[in-house]
Amino acid sequence: MSSAHDTHSKTTRHRARMRAAGLRPVQFWVPDTRTPEFAALVRSQCRNLKGAPEEAEVLRFTEEAASEIEGWGE
Repeated sequence: MSSAHDTHSKTTRHRARMRAAGLRPVQFWVPDTRTPEFAALVRSQCRNLKGAPEEAEVLRFTEEAASEIEGWGE
């Protein structure tokens, strides 16, 4: 089993290699899609959109975006 020092050392070396390659770390915080609250919010938003004039535009945008993903919908 590796120690915390070994893990820290590997992480430090990895980050140095990535920075040398011209990259930098970025942290993103996104909604937790696994929570019941998130599912309820999505359901509510979908109900509010159903039948609204904007619904067709949202569906068109979603389908167009999905078509850009290789293997989506096949």
